[in-house]
Amino acid sequence: MTGNRKHHRRRKKRAVRLNWKLILPIALAVILGLTMMHCSGVFGRRASDGGVSGGSVSDDGRPAIDVQLLTPNKYSRPQTALKKVKGIVIHYTANPGATAQQNRDYFEGLADSHETHASSHFIVGLDGEIIQCIPSSEISYASNNRNSDTLSIECCHPDETGKFNQKTYDSAVELTAWLCRHFNVSPDQVIRHYDITGKDCPKYFVEHEDAWKQFLDDVRAKVG
Repeated sequence: MTGNRKHHRRRKKRAVRLNWKLILPIALAVILGLTMMHCSGVFGRRASDGGVSGGSVSDDGRPAIDVQLLTPNKYSRPQTALKKVKGIVIHYTANPGATAQQNRDYFEGLADSHETHASSHFIVGLDGEIIQCIPSSEISYASNNRNSDTLSIECCHPDETGKFNQKTYDSAVELTAWLCRHFNVSPDQVIRHYDITGKDCPKYFVEHEDAWKQFLDDVRAKVG
């Protein structure tokens, strides 16, 4: 009986060693997987140029940015390099009542519809949400001959006047000011689409010059 008990204990020890050989690789795989998920943004995506998810404004003044990059395609995200940011262009969507998500999805759909060439780096929504569609290192199809050296911000609006509601306005100011600081762009280089081509965009700021000047003053105040 004594010999049998010793043999039984040896078998249990081998079983324990065998279990650890199985458990350890699994545990390491789980830890590695969780780490990769965190780095890739599954737990809260980060914009490549510093955008953050969650909250309103981070400690360094970065507004919350929901990064939903468009699928690379020649109609809305050609992946052409933007070598240096020299200005920021403000637009309006010309699509009253549409949300930031709807406008982003329209840009995404151009890859299949081939309807036109259009996109924007950022879209500011009716609730002040910000969606990033294009990395800051690439051009968007938004500002004609200034696509190559500017970042574009499309702003949603509730009605045909093109006037931004307060939430959209405030987020547009915060985003513009942070981009100025981050890319070392003077607020004097914040312009309207109108200033490039004469297009009635953003409509309210073209028709109300005083409102545009106030927007720039608000950006300057945030830039500091």
